[in-house]
Amino acid sequence: MRNFDLTPLYRSAIGFDRLANMIDTANRSEQSAYPPYNIEATGENSYRITMAVAGFTREEIEITSESGNLVIRGNKAEDQVERTYLYQGIAARNFERRFQLADHVRVENASMENGLLHVELIREIPEAMKARRIEIS
Repeated sequence: MRNFDLTPLYRSAIGFDRLANMIDTANRSEQSAYPPYNIEATGENSYRITMAVAGFTREEIEITSESGNLVIRGNKAEDQVERTYLYQGIAARNFERRFQLADHVRVENASMENGLLHVELIREIPEAMKARRIEIS
């Protein structure tokens, strides 16, 4: 009941292949809720992803951006000290979180503070694509 056949859309739409792929991918992808994150607009063309990565160091987190996809991975190093937990509420497992970026959105920088990873994004629309006024001669 949750599966949609997008084949007719591929046959009749020209140039909308990416849109159909996004719908198909969103329909299939099942991501876990770990780690929790926020997405906020910090300006008209700027955004921030804030992810709770308590217990991870900068070296254990990898951020890659390629072909409109932002991937944030956390690979927790093996703990050298053997511990006996009475209760373990802080998750220290590996994760991979994927974000589909809109056209002309790029990662500006990333920082980590107080167990929160901040990824700053900016949308830069090329001059050729901006609306311009045409003078009538």
